[in-house]
Amino acid sequence: MLFPTPQVSSADEGVLASIDEMRDRLRHQVQDRPGKWVAGLRKFLTADAVAASNSIEGFRVSTQDVQDLMDGERDVDVSDENRDETLAYQRMMTYVQSLHDVTDFEYSKSLLNALHWMLQGHRHTRNKPAGQWRAGAVYVTDPRDPRVAAYTAPAAADVPGLMGELVSWLNTGDEDTHPLIRAAMAHLHLVSVHPWADGNGRMSRSLQTLVIAREGVLAPEFSSIEAWLGRPGNTWEYYRELQGRGATYQPDQDVSGWIRFNLTAYHQQAQTVQHRMDQSAAVWDLLTSFADNAGLDERVVSALHDVAVAGRVRRTKYEQAEGLTLQQAQRDLRDLVTAGLLAPVGRTRARYYTEGPRFPASALELARTPFTLSSPYPID
Repeated sequence: MLFPTPQVSSADEGVLASIDEMRDRLRHQVQDRPGKWVAGLRKFLTADAVAASNSIEGFRVSTQDVQDLMDGERDVDVSDENRDETLAYQRMMTYVQSLHDVTDFEYSKSLLNALHWMLQGHRHTRNKPAGQWRAGAVYVTDPRDPRVAAYTAPAAADVPGLMGELVSWLNTGDEDTHPLIRAAMAHLHLVSVHPWADGNGRMSRSLQTLVIAREGVLAPEFSSIEAWLGRPGNTWEYYRELQGRGATYQPDQDVSGWIRFNLTAYHQQAQTVQHRMDQSAAVWDLLTSFADNAGLDERVVSALHDVAVAGRVRRTKYEQAEGLTLQQAQRDLRDLVTAGLLAPVGRTRARYYTEGPRFPASALELARTPFTLSSPYPID
């Protein structure tokens, strides 16, 4: 038995309508103004989701370092364990994102186990197999005391049947329900069954992203709530919301609170992406005008933009973004350092660049001005 999908309240419907409006506006912005900064924003949002989702599980790598690892940088100051977890999750997330327009797509146990192998294959052992249902009991311990089981998952013998129900529901269940609510329910179903020995939290969040991606309205990079869930305060609320479902598997209950929690996440993440998109576009335009007035080649704008919005740029990132040779990228960055626009940090392969003393202050101020998030529901 799976959790029944609850009826949404009138307040929930209002929040859903607001989310749909924001997502539609984002879709039009992406379509109307394709360009390098949009591609860069997509990569940033993917890196932010990977960094955040991994951080929930205790693997802490900054968004900037995740981006560097995604770009193939080797000299990134992270532990081997964090590097492995980051790259495994990024590979799986890239595949999840690529499934958004597959015409003959269907959910299956094999697909879910294959995704789990991508995530956990580097940790595969006899006791904790990757890509296979667990053979024994699994517990979620209380973050305040690891000796206390905050949640005990269903018995291993029940997992194949429950996963069969889940796959069937993913393919044909609640088809008239709003896709964002179906995605939230998919997350809850999977995390409650906890079918694998490890990696269940990230798999559940990834399944939610996959369901959203299959909706096809907006690229999954702009719709995933993993970055929102990874913020410390939100992570605590996430745990609390899941713990509110009970210490054991109790699917015969009302999960309206879970839906409301997810709608808040969708809404605030959409606000965040909208702010980032507007900010990124405005910074790009400002730097384009600056480069034109200063007689700089237009291609250096991407390097300056990365510094403004992400805090740094590496030669490899700039080289790939502009399709340059190694020598061209090195020369451009050297010239920007000479002009006082960039400042090098570190040596040889580990080197990256931050703003120099003559970097346009207006671009930095615009890029680093914080924004506020509003609650989609009235504050009690």
